[in-house]
Amino acid sequence: MSTENWGEFVNLLNKRMAALREAAPDAMGGFRALAQGAIKAGALDPKMKELIALAIGVSSRCEGCLAYHAKAAAAYGATREEVAEAIGVAVYMGGGPSAIYGSEALAAFDALSVK
Repeated sequence: MSTENWGEFVNLLNKRMAALREAAPDAMGGFRALAQGAIKAGALDPKMKELIALAIGVSSRCEGCLAYHAKAAAAYGATREEVAEAIGVAVYMGGGPSAIYGSEALAAFDALSVK
């Protein structure tokens, strides 16, 4: 994959997701409600939930997930060390392919956490 500009990638994804929301408003509205419900504070705070989502993105090899959840983890105040540990768990569970996507996730976090 090797996305060189994560910011541009997020912008492209946002445009494509907007088109999908327009084409399938009921389904995507339901997905949005699910996402909001899953991330809201409960026993786990939103930062922890975004770290989990980022690790799942690594293990499922989803570039868009890496971009969105790295950006969200940064927005919720995740540190690089926390991201690296979450990636470590994903690599532990997913082996070599997760290591490759883990390196991409860390690059996404580094690029998208710049303020």
